[in-house]
Amino acid sequence: MRPIPVSFHIGPLVLHTYGLGLAITFFFAAWYLGHRLRAHGYSDRWVSSVAVWTIVSALVGARVVHVVANFSSQYADHLAQIPQVWHGGLSSFGGLLFGVPTGFLLARHRAREVPGLALADLVAPVLLAAWTMGRLLGPQLMYAGGGHPTKAWYGLYYAGEVGKRLPVPLFQSAMTFVWLLIAWRVEAWVERRGGPRGLVMAAAITLWGIGRYIEEHFWLLRPGHAGDYATEYAGAAFAVVGAIWCVVLLSRQRQAGPAALEGTADPDTPPLAVAVGSAAAGTTTAAAGPASPGGVPTAPEHGGGPGPSAGASPRSGGLAADPGS
Repeated sequence: MRPIPVSFHIGPLVLHTYGLGLAITFFFAAWYLGHRLRAHGYSDRWVSSVAVWTIVSALVGARVVHVVANFSSQYADHLAQIPQVWHGGLSSFGGLLFGVPTGFLLARHRAREVPGLALADLVAPVLLAAWTMGRLLGPQLMYAGGGHPTKAWYGLYYAGEVGKRLPVPLFQSAMTFVWLLIAWRVEAWVERRGGPRGLVMAAAITLWGIGRYIEEHFWLLRPGHAGDYATEYAGAAFAVVGAIWCVVLLSRQRQAGPAALEGTADPDTPPLAVAVGSAAAGTTTAAAGPASPGGVPTAPEHGGGPGPSAGASPRSGGLAADPGS
């Protein structure tokens, strides 16, 4: 069985499947973020320009961290290979370390109407969805993209590797898709409970960190490679930090719960609906005038129609559940 092709020719032009797959993934991520922003009532005009700088910084960071982590074992005697990203060698942690802060800071500057934690919760499913797609279109199609050698029936052949290998990119994609489904459910729960904002991102960080630890420890770890151990430990750290963040947010929400739900008939009613209902009730009461001793509002002494209808923008409330959830 032949390995998966890692490049193809269109006339004199050589296209690498790894790079093409990453380009498609980045385009999808930008589109999906714009879709989620529009669905929640925010403008997405800034997404394209921010996405460009985010992608550039993520690629630079991913390559820099990978090279630093594997310099002694892979690049010390092969300096010319450092810029050859088409052969793979991008650190996911480096991409996050450089790309996420860049994108977040630019977005906060150009989309000030989006609260910071709301933006984080909007971005979290985008990152998981992009990771799900990127594993299939990136490492699965790159040079030496497989995991440990295997004789199992599901093993695949990869260019640059001898024998059948664990199809780790397929495992990663499937596992991250499960994390994405969970993130959507967390987002729906946050909307029903009225918060806390930031929980979707915290849950995504926790799940992604767990996944990275599992992948590295069981399917990818090469004894003696410092970069592999660093990835494993970083995954565990992400999981711990995300879990602590989840606990803090939920604890704060629990403490504020009674006050937040006061006057709400149904605790599952989103705060946006409560706000709209309260505004509408207040408008109706004001238009009707003071209540009679029997409790029935009397007509106003002076004429005048009811006040303006209560309307609310999605910006006023919590995050709405993603259509996919």
